Amino acid sequence: MSNNSMPFNLNALTAAASKAVPRVLVTVAQVAGSAPREPGAKMLITQYHAFDTIGGGHLEMVATDIAREMLAMPAGDVHAERRLERFPLGPSLGQCCGGVVHLAFERIMPEAGEHFGALARRWRDGQDSWRLVPLDCAEPASIYDAAGVHLSGPGPAMLARPGPGIDCKVRIDDFGHRWLIDSCLPYRPRLYLFGAGHVGAAIVRALAELPCQVVWIDERDDMFPPVLPANVRVEATDTPEAVVEEAPAGASFLVLTHSHALDQQLSEHILRRTDFTWFGLIGSRTKRVSFERRLQERGIPAARMADMTCPIGLPGIHDKAPAVIAVSVAAQLMQVWEAAALTPAEISVKIDASATLETSELST
Repeated sequence: MSNNSMPFNLNALTAAASKAVPRVLVTVAQVAGSAPREPGAKMLITQYHAFDTIGGGHLEMVATDIAREMLAMPAGDVHAERRLERFPLGPSLGQCCGGVVHLAFERIMPEAGEHFGALARRWRDGQDSWRLVPLDCAEPASIYDAAGVHLSGPGPAMLARPGPGIDCKVRIDDFGHRWLIDSCLPYRPRLYLFGAGHVGAAIVRALAELPCQVVWIDERDDMFPPVLPANVRVEATDTPEAVVEEAPAGASFLVLTHSHALDQQLSEHILRRTDFTWFGLIGSRTKRVSFERRLQERGIPAARMADMTCPIGLPGIHDKAPAVIAVSVAAQLMQVWEAAALTPAEISVKIDASATLETSELST
């Protein structure tokens, strides 16, 4: 599950453009062999600051220098606007990964505010988007929908997207022009978290910068903090079981309310579904045994108990401080979501995707 497809700094990109702050967006466009980050990873560089990472080390230092060299050049020159650079990760960079990384450099100008604002709106609405960025001229980037239909920009009417499991790629057309095809996909994993107490709040903080969507549910509206992470939506309701029923297939559920009776009620509703990715219930092994008995008395088959994770968190972590529980559960969820994201065929594609370019491709 890569999900390095832009959302990390869409707001920053929009703000940078609207405030006329000169910035360069650096994207890991393509990878062959071992590399510190995968295609689609990004960082945003200004004259004095850098945000996020393309893997650190000397590669990132060189990329930062190139970006700031571009910012020092007059706007409008192609080399000040777009670049595609190849970096072997060997002794010359002081790195021992052994692979080859292609980095795309894209200067963000004020007029790009509308472009990134449209991407941000589509991302918040749960819509897949793709960008087509010319790398050999300063022509604006174009936006396409999930089907490859043109939405904005000067690009062609249709975009042939990369194959399954490939979120970012460089393509060379019949005229030798290079194009960056880059996805902007909403986070796929969706967690419904019931309970706004200390542990629930700690888990929300732990998930704030992870590639997931969180729906945070509690009947006590005053328990939610005034400022929420960008990937979190609050639902204050006294009928949380309705939220369970309305959740889409593939959702994950985490129950840690202030009431054992409510925990049991929600557990029953969740286990009556057969289409969720994961269900976690906070509690001890004793609580699990008690709930298993009660749920079976309520008609839930014994075989379904295997779909309930209780206690929650990674094995071997026993500290019960909310922050420790949160880190353990966040890691557990990432394991679950990454395992659920790929089919065997897609795993094979992921392994070879970065080294496989389209026709007339770049030499590694």
